[in-house]
Amino acid sequence: MMPFQRLEVWHDAHAFALAVNAAADTWPPREMFVLTAQVRRAAISIPNNMSEGVAKKGLKEFRRFLDISLGSFSELTYLLLFARDRGYLTQEKWQELDDQRARLGRRLWALYKGVARKAEAP
Repeated sequence: MMPFQRLEVWHDAHAFALAVNAAADTWPPREMFVLTAQVRRAAISIPNNMSEGVAKKGLKEFRRFLDISLGSFSELTYLLLFARDRGYLTQEKWQELDDQRARLGRRLWALYKGVARKAEAP
């Protein structure tokens, strides 16, 4: 098992990226090169940066990559709201993704705070 696969939050992020990509598969073809592509990149960026960061030397580097994951998480949060408001997500699908998003956000933020605290410790 790779080091990133030992992180439970990475598994949450991976599952969320898969769910978001599956939802984006149903969006109008006209969005393929704009919204759909941006949503896919943001979703994949979250677990991808965790995977890369955990392989770096030191907690400060890992924290930097978690910071990037959090940025992608925030970007994706808005993009999913936009998709919902454009009618690309049903209320049921939106709620399912938002529940998954909220859980991931809590866990990702907790990991970031823990790593940041340890990285700054003398």
